[in-house]
Amino acid sequence: MDVDYGLLSLAPAVATLIVSFWSKNVLLGLLCGIALGGVVTGQYNIVSAFLLPSLGSERYAYILLVYLWALGGLIGVWNKTGAAQHFATTAAKRFVNSRRSAKVFAWTMGVVFHQGGTISTVLAGTTVKPVADREKVSHEELAYVVDSTASPIATILPFNAWPAYIAGLIAVDSLRAIVPDEQSAIDWFWKAIPFNFYALIAITFTLLLSLDKLPWIGKKMRAARIRSIETGELDRPGATPLLTKELGTAKVPEGYTPSLIDFFVPIGVLLGLSIGPLLAGGSSMILEAFSLSVVSAMLLAVIRGMSINDVFEGMLGGIKGVTIGAVILGLAVTLGNVSEALGAAQFVIDSSSGALQHVPYILPGVLMIICMFVSFSIGSSWGTYAVIFPIALPLAYAISPDSLFFVLNFGAVLGGAVFGDQCSPYSDTTVLSSMACGADLMDHVLTQLPPALAAAGISIVLYVTIAFFSFL
Repeated sequence: MDVDYGLLSLAPAVATLIVSFWSKNVLLGLLCGIALGGVVTGQYNIVSAFLLPSLGSERYAYILLVYLWALGGLIGVWNKTGAAQHFATTAAKRFVNSRRSAKVFAWTMGVVFHQGGTISTVLAGTTVKPVADREKVSHEELAYVVDSTASPIATILPFNAWPAYIAGLIAVDSLRAIVPDEQSAIDWFWKAIPFNFYALIAITFTLLLSLDKLPWIGKKMRAARIRSIETGELDRPGATPLLTKELGTAKVPEGYTPSLIDFFVPIGVLLGLSIGPLLAGGSSMILEAFSLSVVSAMLLAVIRGMSINDVFEGMLGGIKGVTIGAVILGLAVTLGNVSEALGAAQFVIDSSSGALQHVPYILPGVLMIICMFVSFSIGSSWGTYAVIFPIALPLAYAISPDSLFFVLNFGAVLGGAVFGDQCSPYSDTTVLSSMACGADLMDHVLTQLPPALAAAGISIVLYVTIAFFSFL
């Protein structure tokens, strides 16, 4: 980066947040943020400067193919076969008989499908939604449960790609004394799990909300709960659910009988290719997992008697149903590239380093706040990790080589970035949990912020308190 934009580097992210919350229109907010990025950089042709490079990038192509086309196709086929609804109905006969048990079932599915982010939100949301709708669980509550058991659970049940990814970020020269190689970096990830306070508290809060035992859930969430109980309305009047009608209800052709095999075979393919290679010491095959999952769902439907035309109608209807998600995520990728071009994350870190000279024990809390802000702004925990881990952990080790202080800062970065990923209105998990649960995107964002902020606040206090006593 040749130009130091200073405070102006934050302008696009801040503008996006302000417009998104003011207008409750994420698309408008993203467009305004990107346009402001063009003004700040002097690259007024934002189409050629930012949009085309971002939308033509491998990252967006990956999102489009895997999480939207393959995902939308799989959900569409399931709507034709009735697979997810049949699974949910079958499970409901044993486990779900009330609003509370429906939410606990959603929480359980989020824990079971703990691969993080998109996989968790899609599997938990689409399988539980029919039962939750039947039991009159508001879409705001359901989306919060699904979203809060996505990325948070992936950092405390790390049988996924997260440890390996982060290990590659922290196995740097400045940490060779404490992190000599990537395997030791993975070991540090495991050691940091008990200190990943945000994820642990967020998962606990979500379970308590599912049990109707969380004492403070915020005004908007409480209103959503009361509305669904008293009126049966699952969305507020005037809401715009992100799930379109193509994905909202099952359209099983006459003569086709839904079966559990329609659900478990594609899920088995998806989880097998996602988790199996990791257990064998390899890399998760996400692209192959989603692609072969939808192919297996289509082939199975044909084998079981559905016409090819009906199968493709379901797949295409599913893809059509997630089009708005493709647009939002495409603009989110672009905004992330704008923020990176401006050096926003680096500015936040640099501007906060001076205060640490005399009060080193505040570092874990400061890092968590930085990660919360950066991740909320760019909508990506992994993007935040890529920027902050290589800087934050060497700084922590330079302040104190104590292993407790090291894992406190490790856990703070893990949890802070997950908070932003979970709560940002243009994070893929936020968008997809709204989509899978049929919730209005901004309603989901605004209702989940109070309990998430409470969990974050408690976490920050714990970090500062423990670090303070570690320096005595």
